[in-house]
Amino acid sequence: MSLKRKPARWQGSDDAIRAVQVAFDVEQAVMEAVRHAAFSNHLSTSDQIRQLLDLPTSARPQRPRLTVSLSGADYELLSSRYKLPADDRLGIKERVTQELIAFAQGGDNAPPGKKPVPPKRQT
Repeated sequence: MSLKRKPARWQGSDDAIRAVQVAFDVEQAVMEAVRHAAFSNHLSTSDQIRQLLDLPTSARPQRPRLTVSLSGADYELLSSRYKLPADDRLGIKERVTQELIAFAQGGDNAPPGKKPVPPKRQT
């Protein structure tokens, strides 16, 4: 059996492959405190926990993004909502992005009493 060499672009991923994700079962108040601190410090919850534990965090900037898992049934529902074909996933993604932006700007999509504060502009 021959051992294949990893491509050069994968060479630096050995530590990440060995990393183990750890979940902590804590009270709701603890989760809220960590999430609030992370939000206030513009960090991910993971980086906030690492800072609390005096562990190093990545110095490279993170892409600001929101994620959600969508099933085939979700795409069907969204395709009806936006009157797009269910297989037009890029079009659906663009419409969801527009809806999230409207929500952040306090548009009609924000739940009553939950009007978000617009994000601060980076200077």
